[in-house]
Amino acid sequence: MHALSPSAFLWIAVGVSGVVILGSLFRFAQLRGGGKSVAEAMGGRLLTGNTQDADERKILNVVEEMAIASGTAVPPVYLIEEESINAFAAGYHPRDAVIGITRGCIQSLSLDDLQGVLAHEFSHVFHGDMRINMRLISLLYGILVIGLIGEFLIRIAGNRSVSRSNSKDNSPAALLALGVGLLVIGYTGIFFGNLIKSAVSRQREFLADASAVQFTRNPEGIAGALKKIGGSSYGSELKNEHAAEFSHMYFGQGVKSFFNLMATHPPLADRIKRIQPNWNGEFSESVYIRRKTSEVSETDAAIKDELDRQR
Repeated sequence: MHALSPSAFLWIAVGVSGVVILGSLFRFAQLRGGGKSVAEAMGGRLLTGNTQDADERKILNVVEEMAIASGTAVPPVYLIEEESINAFAAGYHPRDAVIGITRGCIQSLSLDDLQGVLAHEFSHVFHGDMRINMRLISLLYGILVIGLIGEFLIRIAGNRSVSRSNSKDNSPAALLALGVGLLVIGYTGIFFGNLIKSAVSRQREFLADASAVQFTRNPEGIAGALKKIGGSSYGSELKNEHAAEFSHMYFGQGVKSFFNLMATHPPLADRIKRIQPNWNGEFSESVYIRRKTSEVSETDAAIKDELDRQR
């Protein structure tokens, strides 16, 4: 068996790199709308200021309040109709940033909890984490394309070997070898890429938690939200088919992870103890909160008073 010559190895490396770059650019173009593209892929619906829904009015007010507290522009808000407790900030720049939040997050958390969650997301906007997250999505997609091409070549080789079983044509074997090689390269790259993505994400989550305390001046808020995720039967897991691709953007662990190294978020207990070192280890029970319109109106008025005071 002949070893690859240096020139052949170079051409293979150039070809693989070219595919990764083209795949990344393709995904970048798909997400050129910034945070809006991510929110729509997650099934989000844009909330408008004239909404009559009590939950929607409440969250728009809290978003405006936390935007002022963090010194950033008020972004569009997208509602995701899921029962779990989660949220995200997405975009390349503050000007194309959006906030996405689940219905379960709004209905399961108190006002203080919501302020903590949204302050956490505004930290990602303020510190430029969104841009890193968006670039990671494009890069990992480019690496994934290598594996997808490998799978395609393996299928072609299988079809050719069946149709030419009595032929001395060696092209199916060559295609199979190339396909297996690309498959190994692609999915090995995805594995290590996800390791890097998860490691980066876990550290940024700790920073965002600390910033949330700074923005709200209330550690009970974000700590309460994390405790309710731990005590909720729905947790923070998202059901959307694109949830895994954007897993490093969420407030809580949005997809199941069977290995700690692949988890995009630190364990809930670790995050809570960073905020409240004397925490007793008990999670809070989380249930849907269906507030009366009059109660929500009182909450709206309190938030508006706070916004007027900060202005």
